[in-house]
Amino acid sequence: MANRILLGLAAALLIGSTQAQPLQLKVLGQPAGSGLIQQKQEQPFFNTLAAVSGLDVNVQYVPTDVAGIPDSDGLRILKSGLFNIVSIRGSQASRDEPSLLGFDLVGLNTSFESGRVNTQAFFDFVDARLQKKFNAKLLGVWPAGPQLIFCKPQIAGLSDLKGLKVRVGDQSAAKFMSALGATGVPMPFGEVQQALAMGVVDCAITGPASANSAGWPEATTTVLPIALQLAVNGYAINLKTWNAMSTEQQAMLQKAFDQLDSNIWDYSQSLYDDAMRCNSGEQPCTQGKSYKLKTLPVSAADEATVAAAVERTSLPAWAEQCNTVDPECEKTWRATVGARQAN
Repeated sequence: MANRILLGLAAALLIGSTQAQPLQLKVLGQPAGSGLIQQKQEQPFFNTLAAVSGLDVNVQYVPTDVAGIPDSDGLRILKSGLFNIVSIRGSQASRDEPSLLGFDLVGLNTSFESGRVNTQAFFDFVDARLQKKFNAKLLGVWPAGPQLIFCKPQIAGLSDLKGLKVRVGDQSAAKFMSALGATGVPMPFGEVQQALAMGVVDCAITGPASANSAGWPEATTTVLPIALQLAVNGYAINLKTWNAMSTEQQAMLQKAFDQLDSNIWDYSQSLYDDAMRCNSGEQPCTQGKSYKLKTLPVSAADEATVAAAVERTSLPAWAEQCNTVDPECEKTWRATVGARQAN
């Protein structure tokens, strides 16, 4: 009898101990060299996730470049279970999952306001795709910021890109450059500044804060401040990890990510404004280095060219690729994001 009591107490203690164990989350983050969003928003969030979410959780956070993992492998890494949460690099991960590019076609998100609405409109479809193909749940999406054109030669507008070599981040931008008579050149971000300085490429596309941190204004003369894309990234969690959590834990974690996403949208906009001032030598410049880059006025003709790019180049090229993996891709985009564009 005494032995049975002791065994029962031991079992109860073991169950209590098991239930008290904190969540263990391994997180693969944005590259450490990608800029202030990673440094000021993402990493602090994961370092303090227990406090901001109220969860009993231990987090091991490592940037993808520190881990030595190519950022294009994020979704495969998530599916493998090697990491529980991955900070997805949108354009890079789209090579494995084309639906991600539907968030950010060239000409679609010409402002932060339109970007917020468009990404939410297509969120459920991309989430379903990730769950089906990568056993992963999408937790949120956010923008690195408007992607502008930085050039070494003096240009006056988009028409002057004809015949030039332009570094691009994805195939949507490459197709747009081709339509302008330019050559889109895929190239890792870390190689661009030297490529500009040596004339390997004439121009390159990125956000002004990233350009500032990488020293692009030292190798360029001019920036055309027309937003081609917003460079949409996101967060996803392995479904096995998610399903092992209680309903209450899931709600607490999702609430924390909703707040992080909102914070990054706001921070990205303020960072953009500050970086534009820094790059052109204006004040206040609080988060970057001051340069003397020439900022071009944006013509109505160039705005119309970018707006027309969705139907003329970026949507057809993307739809062909995305429909190959899911025949409902373009149809769903047109019924959600596209329907908003038509109104």
